Amino acid sequence: MNTKDLILYTKDLSVLFAEDHDELRESVAEILQSFFNNVTTAKDGQEALELYTQSFKNEKSTFDIVLSDIRMPFLDGVELTREIYKLNPSQLLIIVSAHDDSKYLLPLINLGIEYFISKPINYEEFTNVLLNSAKKISLQSKNTPINKIQIKLSDSFIYDRTTSALLENAQNIYLTKFEILFLQLLTTQVGKIFPNEEVIQHFVSFNETIDAQNIRKLVSKLRKKIPKNSLESIYGVGYKIIAMNEK
Repeated sequence: MNTKDLILYTKDLSVLFAEDHDELRESVAEILQSFFNNVTTAKDGQEALELYTQSFKNEKSTFDIVLSDIRMPFLDGVELTREIYKLNPSQLLIIVSAHDDSKYLLPLINLGIEYFISKPINYEEFTNVLLNSAKKISLQSKNTPINKIQIKLSDSFIYDRTTSALLENAQNIYLTKFEILFLQLLTTQVGKIFPNEEVIQHFVSFNETIDAQNIRKLVSKLRKKIPKNSLESIYGVGYKIIAMNEK
C-alpha cells in the first residue's frame, strides 16, 4: 500500500492510543505520528478514559480514532470501550488483541467493535486497518450513512449492530458466534460486496479459521434465520446484506 494514500486520509485526524507496555506503546506511537496530525498515548485504560473524557466534555471534540490494547491494568480494553461508547456511541475504536485474548473478543463484538489488529502487529495489516478506518471517517464527515446501528431487513426483522442481535418482531433469534462475526462484517457497509478473502481475514482477526467452503455452509444456515433475499451471494465475487429499503 502506498503510504501517501494513507496520509491523504489521516493527516487531519487525531488518535488516542492506549497500551501498557512502554516499548510497544512508543514504537506504535512513532508509526502513528508518521500519519496522524495529533497522537496522544495512554499507559493504561484508566488514563485513556480520563484523556478521552476530558477531550469530550471540556473541548467538545473527541479523538477521531481510539486504538487500544485489550489487557491493561486498572481498566481493560473491554471496559474502556464500554465507557467510551457511553459517552460517544459513534466513536471509531480499533482493538489490538493477542492470540490468547479470545475470551475478550465476543464481548467486544457485542459492543459493536469492527476493527481488530492481531499481535504481534503486522505493519501491512496495521496500515490497512488505519486506511479503512480513516476512509470511513471521511465518508461519515460527508454525511454518507455507511454504518447504521440498526439494519431493517424486513417489516418484522431487524439486525442490531450494537448488541449483535437479530430480532423478529422484537424477539431474539439465536445466532452462533460465526453468524455474529459474519453479520457484523457485512453490516459495516450495507450493500457492499465482501469477497471471501475479506471474510476470511475478518475471522482471522478474531482468531477464528474459516475457508470458502465453510463460508458457503455458514451462508446456507444463516439464510434460514433471516428474511428471504436479505443475504445475496454473487458467484465468484462475494456476499452482501440487502436492507429493506434497498430491495
